[in-house]
Amino acid sequence: MLRAFFRKTEQVARDPVLRQWLWKRLTGTAAKLPDFSAHHPPYLNSLAPPSGSDVAPPKTFKPLAALSPVGYIDLALPGLSLRLEPNGTRDIFQRDYDDIETLLALHRFAWVPLVSCGAQVRSSWVQALWDAWRRDFAVPGDSWAWHPYTAAERAINLLDLARTYGLPEPVEETVTLLARHAHAIRERLEFFGDHNTSNHLSNNGRGLYRLGLALGISWAVEQGAQILEEEAKRILLMSGVLREGSSHYHLLIARNYADAWLAARRHGRPEEATLRAIVEKILAVISSLILPGGLPLVGDVSPDCPPEYLMGLAGDGIETGWVAALPDEDRAALTALMAATNPVPDKTLANDGWLRLAHGPWAGLWHASPIGWSHAPGHGHQDVGGFELHYQDTPVLIDPGRGAYGETGEAARYRSAAVHNTVTVNSVNPYPANKPYYDDSFRMEITGPPPELRSGDKEVILEHSGFQRIVEVGKLCRRWGFSETEMVIKDELAGHGIHRVSRRLVTPLKVEVTPAGLVLSNSEKKFSLSSPGPEAAISPISLWSAYGNGRPGTLIEFAADTPLPWSGEISLKVS
Repeated sequence: MLRAFFRKTEQVARDPVLRQWLWKRLTGTAAKLPDFSAHHPPYLNSLAPPSGSDVAPPKTFKPLAALSPVGYIDLALPGLSLRLEPNGTRDIFQRDYDDIETLLALHRFAWVPLVSCGAQVRSSWVQALWDAWRRDFAVPGDSWAWHPYTAAERAINLLDLARTYGLPEPVEETVTLLARHAHAIRERLEFFGDHNTSNHLSNNGRGLYRLGLALGISWAVEQGAQILEEEAKRILLMSGVLREGSSHYHLLIARNYADAWLAARRHGRPEEATLRAIVEKILAVISSLILPGGLPLVGDVSPDCPPEYLMGLAGDGIETGWVAALPDEDRAALTALMAATNPVPDKTLANDGWLRLAHGPWAGLWHASPIGWSHAPGHGHQDVGGFELHYQDTPVLIDPGRGAYGETGEAARYRSAAVHNTVTVNSVNPYPANKPYYDDSFRMEITGPPPELRSGDKEVILEHSGFQRIVEVGKLCRRWGFSETEMVIKDELAGHGIHRVSRRLVTPLKVEVTPAGLVLSNSEKKFSLSSPGPEAAISPISLWSAYGNGRPGTLIEFAADTPLPWSGEISLKVS
């Protein structure tokens, strides 16, 4: 308790915006948060309450019929590939791991759809680990093992396995334990008011829905469907893009809603049409988020699964990962829906903070939260004014993603502007850290109007006033102009006085320092990068392709103490 007090005190000391809000709260001028009842979304009040007497599976589950494990297995976990021997299952859920996400993935049986081994090998290890798990965690409680998001993921992974291979034995006991999952999820739904509820609640709903359909729990079906429908209105912006600022999480939400829709379709449910419309809206965004060289990992990278596992949701007849593993009828229905879905209009998506531009051999993706501040709670980074740029199918300047969650150290650094293709002033992020209890009027008071992100035939323009909270500093305007062989960034920063202006770029290419500037290259292409003024500083950086899985890259920084108003230019040419 004392440690938490000191942590909060330190947070207040280093966050001037939080101090301003606290003063407004102390003086009674801060906006009052609406009343809410934690774990109880109001839209469920009119529905039938949970009941413990209606577990009646519509069909009999076949047993997994697994043998004892032989040899080892490598479990694909967030940030860790865990080699497990047959005698190592007993304490696997009680071990200490460097990252809590590793333990959560074990409790979720998240490795089951990801592991590459034969069906019999997979079945034997599922049974062994299920025996170990239910021995110690069969009774719901407040531990991480029964966190509602974890309970939902575990139940769905086991139900998916059961459809093809069977349910872990003893089947009747497993069915009873899965029914407890529904009650455990319902009792601790992740609802914390309209201002502080994340995408997790929608997945709680998916867990209830899937469990209800599989086990014949009518209240879980009804409440799960209601949660899915209502939360889509909350977590999706007008364009259909996830409001939380992460490209990977958008794919994850697409998977979750597609999974629920397919379940409704299989069971002939009346909410199938509603879920189908939601899925179509989410799918319409995906093609705009993907560049010729792949998916830019803007915002957090989810520990739930690697990004490539969800790339089958991009359509184009590519069936990989989750899509490829679907039963034939489900896969055919989903691929037909993807083929019939038209991409969201560019302007609609740009209004929600995501802009894609292609000019000649260049293609780029720009992101600027529509309110400037990253949504809270959410998975966005300090990337206003940032972008990812590909030349043909070669990623040249990229978003590095983030390899782990956390509020300090490297985890905090990879969420900051210090490792993004954007601008900082006096080492300050473009926008302050957001809090769920801040209101729009307070945010407007601190940083002015929302950013403006727009494009023409050959250029992208971003203007924002996020730096106005710094004394003497005004609006920033960034312009990206394109020709067939060159991209030029022109920056203008209003204000007065002398301030340190830093512009950063991240590249996966080899970087060489020459008298004429920097040369970026791979085995096929070469680019020259230059800017008038001080020489660029280069340093190594990790580029995250999945949670905990990185590769080497380079951070390039042009920085100088300069009087305002200021303008600068960066040129990237094809050599």
